[in-house]
Amino acid sequence: MAELTALEDPKTRRVNEKHGDDHGVNLGRLRALAKRLKTQHGLACELWKTGDSAARLLSLLICRPKAFGRDELDAMLREARTPKVHDWLVSNVVKKSAHAEELRVAWSADADPAVASAGWVLTADRVAKKPEGLDLTALLDVIEAEMKEVPDRLQWAMNECLARIGIEHPEHRARAIGIGERLGVLKDYPTPPGCTSPFAPVWITEMVRRRQDGAAA
Repeated sequence: MAELTALEDPKTRRVNEKHGDDHGVNLGRLRALAKRLKTQHGLACELWKTGDSAARLLSLLICRPKAFGRDELDAMLREARTPKVHDWLVSNVVKKSAHAEELRVAWSADADPAVASAGWVLTADRVAKKPEGLDLTALLDVIEAEMKEVPDRLQWAMNECLARIGIEHPEHRARAIGIGERLGVLKDYPTPPGCTSPFAPVWITEMVRRRQDGAAA
């Protein structure tokens, strides 16, 4: 904790706070610290218990994802109220857990939008990597009916799922692009030069083009 306090930088904190994160530790330095510590699951659990966001991010880098039980992961997600802790918990830990599918189903139907967003992130990941058994038409139905009006974090996750369906599944591509165009979600999102817009029709079209160009080469 003393090392983390020493890494605190006011400028980094100001930038992070604009995105809803309440710490001032540069993530590159945090990763370097995690690399030095290596996997230490017991320490990771103690760091998580502090409630400090930087400590929790570090804990997610040095923990053993498969050591967490289903209920532990559920409780951790509900405690993870800052965006970066939430994102790293899902991407670095839950996706590697044996409980990922059970939690995906439960979280997607949760009344808490932040929890539901985690379910949709896991669904987007499954759409891309293991779509067998998913009803993609039903997912598109839900996205079309609900994405426009849901809170930002959930909207972003549903939009990612929409894009993944369009990118990975040609038979649903036209509908996915059409839904994106009609809803207009993230159409005006500021995108830096050289980056792909998160607006689903643009995202889908660009990723498909890159794959086609790569295959042609």
